[in-house]
Amino acid sequence: MISLDNIYSAHKRIKPFIHNTAVLTSARINVLSGASLFFKCENFQKSGSFKIRGAANTILQLKKPELKEGIVTASSGNHGAAVSSIATKLGYSSTIVMPRNTAKVKVENVLRNGGNIIWCEPDQASRDETLKDILSNTNKALVHPYDDDRIIAGQATVVLELLEQETDLDIIIVPVSGGGLLSGSLSTSKQIKKKIKVYGAEPYGADDAYRSLISGKIEDNVITDTICDGLRAKLGLKTFPIIKENIDSIIRVRDKDIINAMRLSWECLKIIMEPSCAITLAVIFKNKSLFKNKKVGLVISGGNVDLGDLPWKSENVTQ
Repeated sequence: MISLDNIYSAHKRIKPFIHNTAVLTSARINVLSGASLFFKCENFQKSGSFKIRGAANTILQLKKPELKEGIVTASSGNHGAAVSSIATKLGYSSTIVMPRNTAKVKVENVLRNGGNIIWCEPDQASRDETLKDILSNTNKALVHPYDDDRIIAGQATVVLELLEQETDLDIIIVPVSGGGLLSGSLSTSKQIKKKIKVYGAEPYGADDAYRSLISGKIEDNVITDTICDGLRAKLGLKTFPIIKENIDSIIRVRDKDIINAMRLSWECLKIIMEPSCAITLAVIFKNKSLFKNKKVGLVISGGNVDLGDLPWKSENVTQ
């Protein structure tokens, strides 16, 4: 795990670049779920997601010679916007490798924050190869989306704040993709409050983390068939061991249940929430007995949603 000293240092380092985001509750959702839920709203965060934390913590520790030719990363959207935002504020260029099927709102967020986009195909192999080519032909500094101790320490500050705001939580639910947020959340929560339970939330259409825990090794996603565009990456070499050794469980849910939870959260909390974090609420509604009468923290990881293409308008989601 990342040490608490490193997590506290990261929080101090990034403080000028982030918001200490609010924790919201809904009496209506509590009644419906049978639990007391506390939503840590990183959808209110700068650049629209928690990703600014890890990006800031990493970039602020790079030396000026490393940054001379700018920064490069690969992202389906939120990490790219975060890297672009910090790079621009510090006066450096940023290049973001993005899948061609990235949501329009996330593309615009990268461009608005000053990032330059290079397109790749919507699969891990193309993303990795495109990024490798850039790194081979330039001296740009890589800021990995999740598999870096500095990234993990930055993301760990989400739950650091949450446990300061709500000190008596029984459970925390965190979305899992590449594992930076989940491994950071585990590093914080399991060291501050050893008996707390932490669950990862994952869609059936990209369930590599669930399968990796069963097999004991990092599994690929042959396809990523899910509305959760932020949860399509596979676990990393640094994130997987932390998750494997400390997670209580990975719980999978289907897209139709994620969409229902997303709509309910919009209606009751009056906030914009991505499918990739509405999944945490879906986990509760599909497993009510597990959470009954518990105090549960939900990490709401981002709010960058294409308002012209809301998922509950679609008649094609059958998962």
